[in-house]
Amino acid sequence: MALLELQNFSCGYGEMVAVSGLSFTVETGDILALLGPNGAGKTSTILAIMGHVQIKAGTLSVDGRDVTRLPALQRTELGLAVVPEGRRLFSDLTVVENLVVGGYSRPRADEKRNLARVFDLFPRLAERRGQLAASLSGGEQQMLAIGRALMSAPRLLLVDELSLGLMPKMVDLCLDALRRLNQDERLTIVLVEQNTERALNVAQQVCVLASGRSVFAGPAEAARRDVDLLHSYTGAAS
Repeated sequence: MALLELQNFSCGYGEMVAVSGLSFTVETGDILALLGPNGAGKTSTILAIMGHVQIKAGTLSVDGRDVTRLPALQRTELGLAVVPEGRRLFSDLTVVENLVVGGYSRPRADEKRNLARVFDLFPRLAERRGQLAASLSGGEQQMLAIGRALMSAPRLLLVDELSLGLMPKMVDLCLDALRRLNQDERLTIVLVEQNTERALNVAQQVCVLASGRSVFAGPAEAARRDVDLLHSYTGAAS
């Protein structure tokens, strides 16, 4: 059974429809790359899945359960977590304090184990555990944003624009961490990523958006072979 399923899904802000008629499924243990040019509706889709943008039509299901009208907090309790665009850390809190905030929905007894999991994934954060988030490099802040989301022990991780503003080396470190989580723990991930080549290297499935509508949904391997698709809708040359 699909962990996440969107059927004829539309979302938007007020009277504006940002995404219309979108359908895709994400099987448990898969990574789906959500691609497309700026303004295509990728972030709106992520935020609507989390319950922060209004769903105007269609259905959103988690594990076969219709959660279309479920409040955001209850979606978190079902195991959804987001790494937002721009990271949105608490800059005046330390690394550990930011992580603890991310685990607010979990029992306090889980905190030590979840912190250890994050520090094992990102040793840099362990070394900087007492530093303020504002003092970290951009790549370290992205690691912290991922770690904060992992503190809720999610079943589905939504990652929005992971590489934005980061050096290639840091992008690779963060993507390697997501790959490790997917392979070792079968964590299901939806990844919005501006670097098409990197996204296709880690994803099993792809959905390409253009002007709020899906223009491709299928295996990453098929997307890699479709040069015209990648060039027309993502700006990739191959």
